[in-house]
Amino acid sequence: MVRIFRHYIPTVFVLLGAIEALILILSVYLGVSLRYWDSDTSLGYGLGLFGQALLFSTVMLSTMTFMGLYQRHMREGVEGALVRVAAGLVLGFMLLSIVYYIFPGATLGRGEFILSFFFALVCIIAARITFVRYADEEVGNRRILVLGVGSRAEAINKLLRRKTDQRGFTIVGYVKFPGERATIEENVILHDITLLELSLKYRIDEIVVAIEDRRKSFPMHEIVDCRMSGVEVVDLLTFFERQTGKIVIDILNPSWLVFSDGFKYGALRVYSKRIFDIVASLLLLLMSLPVIVVTVIVIFLEDRGPILYRQVRVGENWKLFQVLKFRSMRVDAEGDGQAQWASKNDNRITRVGGIIRKLRIDELPQIVNVLRGDMSFVGPRPERPVFVEQLSESIDYYSERHRVKPGITGWAQICYPYGDSEKDSYEKLQFDLYYVKNYSLFLDLVILFQTAGAVLWGKGGR
Repeated sequence: MVRIFRHYIPTVFVLLGAIEALILILSVYLGVSLRYWDSDTSLGYGLGLFGQALLFSTVMLSTMTFMGLYQRHMREGVEGALVRVAAGLVLGFMLLSIVYYIFPGATLGRGEFILSFFFALVCIIAARITFVRYADEEVGNRRILVLGVGSRAEAINKLLRRKTDQRGFTIVGYVKFPGERATIEENVILHDITLLELSLKYRIDEIVVAIEDRRKSFPMHEIVDCRMSGVEVVDLLTFFERQTGKIVIDILNPSWLVFSDGFKYGALRVYSKRIFDIVASLLLLLMSLPVIVVTVIVIFLEDRGPILYRQVRVGENWKLFQVLKFRSMRVDAEGDGQAQWASKNDNRITRVGGIIRKLRIDELPQIVNVLRGDMSFVGPRPERPVFVEQLSESIDYYSERHRVKPGITGWAQICYPYGDSEKDSYEKLQFDLYYVKNYSLFLDLVILFQTAGAVLWGKGGR
């Protein structure tokens, strides 16, 4: 894993992104060279051609990110990946056409542009086929030794059971300590030699500490010996945070929250995020203005009811505010006054409401909440007070998600589907805690790019 501003990114995706960026840049040079292969016209482009190639690469990589092609747990096979690649590059082609129209100085010639696009499409498809086929191979993976054979160690197999969940690491074996009750299969338990000897014998890169009770038989001297010999040592919670992008509540303890890095809210971070919120909100407002106008008209024409829906939500530090949304349900959706989760195929949702919820257009009025300062552009989704009270009583650490401003979109929204139950709230809280712990402008940008992809593929809305 590569850690950028405290956010973990799988090394394989960093490498893939670098390779595809190079492919896109070289595609422009190849397209120009082939277009003018029988003349000297292509000579003298120099830095000008590099700038055009860099623009081409940046836009194409951005649209591929929109399509979810760099998500850490992308589980689609070759066919699904190729559909996303084709869609991403076609979208990039259209965006570049608009950019070239607005900024003629950045334009590639028509023939050069088409040839560059063709080479990019063929080479990116070849790269993706190779990636899908070989990304889950163990060559180059970090070799992991797990200390412990109980329920905490077994959680690794439960939470990371798919091949895509295990990208980047291979568990070589488990080590049992006196007094532990084994829930791991005997054939993967290593015996009889010291941790350092095991590390040398099996070429271990990292030791994950998953012992049930560290107060009993904790091998401190052996672990220090391994650490001083160059073997990385991490606790189970940090391992899960890195591999899953969430903080696993089942094994979370207050001491880890106290001593782990993160949860930093300095003035620079707060003000830079506020500036980002204002700029991003104004840009979104400008780009979505035609959509907003159309939405207002169709909501009114459907049932002549109110356009906007106001609802009390819980904000930063548990401050209450009124969130704004385009109305997507019948006017009498909660006629009995009782708060209800929105469920799948909810009959309270109008025909227009079903469309705008799926595309998340109903969230656009929250731009006003962001500009007011009630919300941030990115953060945990705000919940209703009655649900917050219920969930805080039944789920440990639920109230901690209110340490930051709620957002229009968030890490939980792109990592987990729409939730309508306490179990879903529990799962989403783990992603929310990861965001609260590690949030930065970089992570906000990652979330925005992936949110755009989720909207384009119709995921997450209900």
